[in-house]
Amino acid sequence: MSFNTLEDLEVYKRAFALSEEVWNEVGLWKDFFVRDTIGKQLVRSADSIDANIAEGYGRFHYKENKNFCYYSRGSLLETKGFIKKCKNRGLMNAEKADNLLNELDQIHKMLNAYINYIGKKRQEI
Repeated sequence: MSFNTLEDLEVYKRAFALSEEVWNEVGLWKDFFVRDTIGKQLVRSADSIDANIAEGYGRFHYKENKNFCYYSRGSLLETKGFIKKCKNRGLMNAEKADNLLNELDQIHKMLNAYINYIGKKRQEI
């Protein structure tokens, strides 16, 4: 497994695409209060998933990369929580919410595998 650029990381590409999907969904909401409260938090947490993967990738030391991946995983779980709230509050239809949650589950697995890869890569050096 070799990654020459950030865009070679499938986990990054999928997290980026998910954040764009969340952005587009929240942009459809009409109510200012809803967009200003949970909407902003949902977009920020979703954006933070791929942003932290990118920041870690750009770091010199593998431990920093892993730490940013841990931050990314925290943002992923935060995003899951907000999507569940959106579903429960009727802000997002159940099918859309379930699709996003399923994609987050896949990204979560990929992120865990990437974190494990970072550690193994270091042990091989």
